[in-house]
Order: sequence, then structure tokens, then C-alpha cells
Amino acid sequence: MKVILVALYILLFAPFSWAQQHLDNRAPTGFDQLQANIPHGQIDTVEYYSKTVGTTRKALVYIPPGFTKKEKYPVLYLLHGIGGDEYEWLRNGHPQVILDNLYAKGKLKPMLVVLPNGRAMKDDRAVGNVFDSVKVQAFANFEKDLLHDLIPFIEKRYPVYKDRKQRALAGLSMGGGQCLNFGLGNLDEFAWIGGFSSAPNTKVPNELLPDSEAAKEKLQLLWISCGTDDNLMNFSKRTHDYLDRHNVPHIFYVEPGGHDFNVWKNDLYMFSQLLF
Repeated sequence: MKVILVALYILLFAPFSWAQQHLDNRAPTGFDQLQANIPHGQIDTVEYYSKTVGTTRKALVYIPPGFTKKEKYPVLYLLHGIGGDEYEWLRNGHPQVILDNLYAKGKLKPMLVVLPNGRAMKDDRAVGNVFDSVKVQAFANFEKDLLHDLIPFIEKRYPVYKDRKQRALAGLSMGGGQCLNFGLGNLDEFAWIGGFSSAPNTKVPNELLPDSEAAKEKLQLLWISCGTDDNLMNFSKRTHDYLDRHNVPHIFYVEPGGHDFNVWKNDLYMFSQLLF
């Protein structure tokens, strides 16, 4: 396993060391600022037919600098929150800028990043009451759309690896809960899982991970993070406590901040460097 840590507490700016990693404990100033004098990736907008939903759906795909169809790439699926859609990360988190800057410093393995709409329903726009029970259920339904529709589409369209060790799943808030639920519930599909400030949709721990031995055997990285001022901290903490009791290796990254993109951009900066 690339990172073997049962739990890692990062409180404010306390120094720490990663197993065989050399990372800052926080993203440096300017990590999310556009730099004109470096190579840049590109954003594709794709449409795929979802048998799960019964309609054509959209997703965005970040293509790294230097991409070539002659090589194969691992894939990170990056999910949004309850009030967002496939554009939320792009509008507020600027993952393309963060990743471009990391590539320029040689700190990242080349990967595709897929930004889907995690609300699997025909009218999947983030309008009206986003907490409506039908819309909330659509986030749970996205598990089938992701596994049976979106991933096969990406694997047909792009030169990517198709095995679990080359597939990661991470997300923020509602998307963080989705990633823990879907990732830990499908260990044959994902080896790298990250939950950023995971929301109340996160399953209770004994349902989330009933087979801790399987997780120990199959996970390459399990990352759980949350801001110190986030009112949803208890959902990340209870998951961490359960994993700790069952000796499941994971990183529990506690950082300054609340439930916002200042935290989630930092999470992406930290998490992405550990992948693949």
C-alpha cells in the first residue's frame, strides 16, 4: 500500500511526515492561481447515454498536459455536493488550475479526472429545493449510473486503464458521502477513495464497511478529511473511529476551516498527490 497510516491528525499547521511522501501539511500560497507560463490541460464536455436514468447525461473530463492516445491513464472520478452539478468543481474549485500547477512541479502522476453530475435523474439541474427527497434519492441512484453507464463510456472513449488499481473516487460533502458509500461498497471497482467533509448521506460505519478484512486487502488509499469548524465533522469522525477500531489503514486529515471550497481545494491538492 502506497500509504500505510491508521490515522493522521493534522491540526492547524503542525508538521507531519507521510510514509515515503514529502508533502506540505497545507497547500502553499498560489497553488490554485492560474500560471500562464506552464503547460495546461484541457476540459472536454462529453455526453453519454445512461440506461440507469433513461436519458443522455453530461460530464466534464480534465485531460492532463502532455496527453497522448498512445499511453493509458488512470482515472479519478471527482464528485460535487448537494447544491452542485458537473460544473461545481470547475466554477468554485478550479481543479484544472490546481492540477496544472502540480504537473508543472512534477508532483502528480498523469491521470484523467472525470467531473460527473451525481444527481442521477432526468432533470438533474441543481434548481428548486435541492433537499427534496426525490433529488436526494437521485444521489444514491448515481451508484448504478456511475458503475454501469459512465465508467464504461469513459473506458471506451479514452485510453484509460480498466482495473480497480487505476481507478479513484473522491468528492466533497454529499459527493464525499457518495464516494465512501460507493467506493467501500464496491472494492472490486475502486482502490483509491476520498471523502472530503462527507455529508449525512454517509452510511453508518457498520453498513459502510461490514467487511474490514476486505478493505485491508484491497484498498490502496482511504482518505477522510474535514475542517475543524465544519458542523458535519461528526460524520467523518465516526467513520474514522470505526476504521481505527477495526485497524483499517486510512488517513484522517483534519484541517483548519469550515464547509467550503477553501477546505476542498486544499483536500484535492493533498489527496491527488497520493494517487496511483
